[in-house]
Amino acid sequence: MEINLWELWGHMGLPVRVVVIALSLQAMACVAVVFDRILLLKQSADRARDFAGLAGPAMEAGNYPQVLANISEIKPNHLTQYLDLGLRLFLTRMNVGDSVERSVECARRGLVRKGDAISRDLNRGMNVLASTGSTAPFVGLLGTVLGIINAFKLIAESGSGGIGTIGGAIGESLVVTGYGLVVAIPSVLVFNWLSGRVASYEAGLLNAGSELLDRLEFEVRVPQQQPAAPAAPSSRPVPRPSPPVAAR
Repeated sequence: MEINLWELWGHMGLPVRVVVIALSLQAMACVAVVFDRILLLKQSADRARDFAGLAGPAMEAGNYPQVLANISEIKPNHLTQYLDLGLRLFLTRMNVGDSVERSVECARRGLVRKGDAISRDLNRGMNVLASTGSTAPFVGLLGTVLGIINAFKLIAESGSGGIGTIGGAIGESLVVTGYGLVVAIPSVLVFNWLSGRVASYEAGLLNAGSELLDRLEFEVRVPQQQPAAPAAPSSRPVPRPSPPVAAR
């Protein structure tokens, strides 16, 4: 059976056309969100790998000013923004004389707030996918109902209820339900897939922040043990043994 979409569009009533346009807009919005999120995650992951390769030695050595300098050399991404805030808060509090515990706690609270902001940025537009997946079938069903109402209107105008009179109108209305399902099913699948990728990315950021806090706390709090200095030589003269007395 061949379906001529353009012919179906020509026979649709205005309310059904409005429904089809709404479904098409939802579909285009979902495609835009998917490409935007995939591009964002890929760029952030690539830049995070570049930063790890550049700042890894300085981080291992505890040279945190150099780590901040390396952050400025890398294009902005979520990892560098996250670590930059934590390091700057910690070093600022240490410079004003706060204790290590207070400085680490300040950095931890800052990372929590920054993590919430990054999570909102990563999930931006995901509500479009969720809303489309949950409402598109019902929007398509609304188009079907409006199409059936149009079919009954044709019956009233023609005065007969043969299949030749209402068959085309009912077929067109059912196509709208199918269109709604075609829009909804991929939206749900892509939403679940993207949610998993975003959750994995957020977990990586949280692990990096926790590792940074542990490093700051223990490396600064527990100083390296210096080897014991050798004992200074005594200033007292060493007594010499007395010569043996000759036997008489």
